[in-house]
This record gives sequence, C-alpha cells and structure tokens, in this order.
Amino acid sequence: MDKGLVIKYFNERFGSENCSVYVSPGRINLIGEHTDYNGGFVFPGAVEQCIMAAIAPNGTNRVRAYSIDLTDYAEWDVGDKDGPDATCFRFVYGVARELTDRGVLIKGFDTVFAGDVPLGAGMSSSAALESCFAFGLNDLFADGNSVSKWDMVLAGQATEHKYIGTNCGIMDQFASVFGKKGQLMRLDCRSHEFEYFPFNPEGYRLVLVNSCVKHELAGSPYNDRRRSCERVAAAIQQLYTERKIETLRDCTWEDIEAVKSNCTAEDIRRATFVLGEKDRVLTVCDALVKGDYEEVGKQMYLTHTGLSRDYEVSCEELDYLNEVARECGVTGSRIMGGGFGGCTINLVKNGLYSDFVQTVTRRYKEKYNITPQIIDIIIGDGSRKLQ
Repeated sequence: MDKGLVIKYFNERFGSENCSVYVSPGRINLIGEHTDYNGGFVFPGAVEQCIMAAIAPNGTNRVRAYSIDLTDYAEWDVGDKDGPDATCFRFVYGVARELTDRGVLIKGFDTVFAGDVPLGAGMSSSAALESCFAFGLNDLFADGNSVSKWDMVLAGQATEHKYIGTNCGIMDQFASVFGKKGQLMRLDCRSHEFEYFPFNPEGYRLVLVNSCVKHELAGSPYNDRRRSCERVAAAIQQLYTERKIETLRDCTWEDIEAVKSNCTAEDIRRATFVLGEKDRVLTVCDALVKGDYEEVGKQMYLTHTGLSRDYEVSCEELDYLNEVARECGVTGSRIMGGGFGGCTINLVKNGLYSDFVQTVTRRYKEKYNITPQIIDIIIGDGSRKLQ
C-alpha cells in the first residue's frame, strides 16, 4: 500500500493533508481453523497486505468516511444509534462505538481508507479494517488513557458480533494487532496467552492460491457450525455436571464418544474436527521447533480433509486445488479461513514453486474457466502508525 495515495485522496476529499496514517495487516493462519470460538489454539501470522487509513479529527460530532476501493462515501453522527448501511462503514462505526464503551471519547473525524488485502480470500480484510481504526482512533482520541491492544482486539470482535452479524472468534483481530515481522503466533483462545515462533522456513515458501470463489460468513453456514459445537459441549456438560464445560476445548475424545447417542451425527462430525484440529496445532508447533516441515505439511493436509469431510466448509473448487497440490508434490496444502471459498494455503519447496504455480493456474483455468490468484506471503508487522 502507498501512503501517498491515501493522503492524496484525503486532501482531495477534505482539503487538507493534515492527517495521521495508520495501517493494519491481513493474516494467514498456518493451522487451527474454527478452533478460536471453541476455546482452542490457533497459529496465525500477520502479512504485508494491509488496510491503510488517513484519519483526522474534524472538530464536529460528524464522521465523514470515504472508501477508495469501493468509491463510496458516508456520514453519520458520533452518537447515531443506527449507523450507516454500507458494510464497509459499519466496521468503522462499530469500532468507534466499542471504543467509546471502553472509555475512549470518540469525537467527529474525517477518514479515507484503502487496502490490498484480497477480498473473499480468507485473509481477513474485515479484521484488518477493524484493527486499523481501533488502533488509529485510540491513538487520536484516548487523551493519554489509551486502551490496551487486547481491548482493540475485543472491540473488533464485538463489532463483528453486534454490527455485522458474524459470531467470530478473536484470531483474526489478534493477528492483525499483535503481528510481528517473521513471527507466527500460537494463541490460546481461551486464556489469551500467546507465544511468538520465528518463521523463516529455509527451502520453503508460503503461497496462497485464491480460488476466486467468494464466501459470505455473515449468513447461516458459519454460525450453524458454531452452534453445532455448542450443542455438543452442552450435551457433555449435561452428562458430567460435576465438570465445567464451556467449549469443546474442555472436552476429550472419550467425552465425544459418550454423547454420540445424544447428538446428531452432523454435530458429532463437527466436534470431531475441532478436537482433531486442537491436537494438530500442537503437533505443528513441536514440528516447527524441530524444523520438521514435512510433518507440518502432513498436518496441513489432515486439516483440509477434516474441513472438507467433517466440518463441511470446503467446496468443489478448493478440494480441486488441494488435489492439484498433492499431485505436484507440495509439502502441505489446506483450506485457509472460514471456508465456503477463498484460498488454499500451501507450503511449497522452493524448487517446486514455479512448476506448482504454472500447473495449478493452468489446470484450474481449464476446469473452471477461472484464473486463480497466486499470493506470495511474507510475514509482516501488526497495527501501527505510519505518520
């Protein structure tokens, strides 16, 4: 992203270059899908693709916002109870409301924003947008009483819940706010404890292949799967009243077996995936410490199979991309993100990179008449102020 671009648009829209510029990245997740809202572990990292915003207080109680990418504009009062209709502005509105609830005295401001996080690719452009404004508005309006980075994460998550309608976990916002260049993070989504892991796999590279099939997480598919997990956890709690079962994180394989007759087969499949994924994240952490990238790749393929067959968030196009990766000898490949489209994330040996990119592009185009987007990944820094 070009800082000069957002300043140029800010000047054209509001007649001044007197603004602050903030940036927050999208993210990848090496492994650990649909575990965050189940209290499990995830293993994300921030990327260099980001959302960038120029923001300046305007001395009024009005927010004036322009999206460069969507060429759309909206205004609303700071105290407006309903907010704007367009989704991209509802993210900004929601974050401002959530920061206000956390003690930040938000006043009127002008802003323009843009990004190069591919939409619909599972790289969390929405969390990047939320985190960018959480960081920026906190910096501009906190008057020395800044909220913590975790408050910014939770403000972004609450925005998704209350103003967008997606009952997401905290992984996406966490990765966007806390990311560090060259570091992946293992996050315990229940305790919020996390640890940085250096990620510079010599001889390998991370590559996303965007199916260019867009997914929509605000509807029922995402929330239905969350409810499946909650139902299984509740059934286990009912069976073992002496224990405290908050999420599937508190459950064992024996627990799942014990409630099979009390739950639907579909709900059991969902829970089976989540428990398996919890184990796979920890296996990958151990493998990275040992430098065993073949084991990392093996676990990625297992995750894809679980997401496709048990959690059922794949689609024909993503399964095909995974199949081509296997045939090309790619070390690891799986769906990344919520599913229903988006990307596969691929751990590719350097010597196979060119052949894989050419082959997957050609075969996907031949089968679906769609040219997939190839996105090379570099792990970057989290939310920050540029000027």
